Amino acid sequence: MSSLDTPAEVPRPRAAAQVAAPSTMTWVTLALMTTASVASLRAAPTMAVYGLACVFLYLVPAIVFLLPTALVSAELASGWNGGVYRWVAEGLSKPLGFLAVWCQFAMTIFYYPSLLAFVASTIAYVIDPSLASNGVYTAIVIMVLYWTGVWVSSRGTKALAGLSSWGLIIGTLVPGTILVVLGMVFLGQGNASAAPMNADHLLPQWTGLASLVLIVNNFLSYSGMEMNAVHVSSLKDPAKEYPKSMFLAMGLVLLIFILPALAISWVVPADQLSLTAGVMQAFDAFFAYFDVQWMTPIAAVMLISASLAGMLTWLAGPSKGLLEISRAEGYLPPFLQKLNRFGVQQNILVTQGVVTSAIALMYALIPNVSSVYWIFSTITTQVYLIVYLLMFAAAMRLRKTHPDHPRGYRVPALGLVCTTGLLASLAALAIGFVPPSQFGGGSVLGYVLFIACGLGVLGLLIPWLFLKFRKPSWRAAGATLESEGDRA
Repeated sequence: MSSLDTPAEVPRPRAAAQVAAPSTMTWVTLALMTTASVASLRAAPTMAVYGLACVFLYLVPAIVFLLPTALVSAELASGWNGGVYRWVAEGLSKPLGFLAVWCQFAMTIFYYPSLLAFVASTIAYVIDPSLASNGVYTAIVIMVLYWTGVWVSSRGTKALAGLSSWGLIIGTLVPGTILVVLGMVFLGQGNASAAPMNADHLLPQWTGLASLVLIVNNFLSYSGMEMNAVHVSSLKDPAKEYPKSMFLAMGLVLLIFILPALAISWVVPADQLSLTAGVMQAFDAFFAYFDVQWMTPIAAVMLISASLAGMLTWLAGPSKGLLEISRAEGYLPPFLQKLNRFGVQQNILVTQGVVTSAIALMYALIPNVSSVYWIFSTITTQVYLIVYLLMFAAAMRLRKTHPDHPRGYRVPALGLVCTTGLLASLAALAIGFVPPSQFGGGSVLGYVLFIACGLGVLGLLIPWLFLKFRKPSWRAAGATLESEGDRA
């Protein structure tokens, strides 16, 4: 989600999205906030399999997706309150606005199993590394941790609100720096890299479309940039400072993503790399080489604590946004709108937990944990891409239908920027149906059908059913959206 390991509100729910904007903010501060909400080590093993080519595979989506998302969301946030629902509802239609919000929520159903699979594999390195590839163990850990998180979130524990702010330091910057420094010392002592580091490997080997499929995962890695766009009005000179802030954030995010991925590729051969346990594989190898294996549990605890803090802090975030909109517009039946005595949408959380538990069982039923992890990550990305497709389309239409509406920031060449983002999102959506070359042993048709069913049912069919069968009585008496007014 973040860093999904905090999912953007998730989608990847972000801490910065929940903090009230101060009256003024420097562009450097905004860049650091954005970096904290996006950067994560969780995706590093996914790109480490490409070795030096991971630089290319991170840079391309940053240019064609990350930057357009950041710029377009800044214009929308500086003109309309209410987040993605308001943007899409005003630009396209209310039903499509609900679809956008639903997809922001629905992606977490697959996001949390993949996040907790990463946590399970990391815990395994403290207990028994062989468990990292054990599907039954992974499924049990996912269900136990998720339901614990549901119980904590349903009690409205405010003490967790600041936990995710430590995620960047505890779970990303410190272990990421240690990983890169150890890797550089490892190479500096004359050891050969497990992955070739010469100019011939700057681009991924072309073995067909499947050789580029893992780039899709990077779109989710970059998701959440739109969450911090709400702070654009806090800058002294948004037109000049916001682009500078986003370029700085993009540079920092790329460094945090690329360097640890390279460090992993230096010490763990691609054919031995686990997509869930790759970070700990690298730590374990480096610590063994430098004879400091006592540090392995410490590194594991850092990664675990950051991921769990992100999950606990944001577990109720996306569902709360869906709840508020549904109570005002009547999109969800009364059962799912019910609040417990702490004012938390417990029925939504429990329903989501039941589905998440069913998904977790896939880890026990499918032998290859890395394959399950990849499939769930792909479905998560596919569902979330619908949000961005709607956002880019709404931005272009709002520029035409409301050209004089006050905006704190206007994107130069908006049509070109939105078209680039739309095409990139559509390409990622299409590529997501192609099995990656690393998982060539399975059924191609089975893979495509599984991804299509996940996207079709969760991202399209369920919200369509809610809209089709909604009733006027589903509106909660007296409920209104908090953000009805436009920004001046």
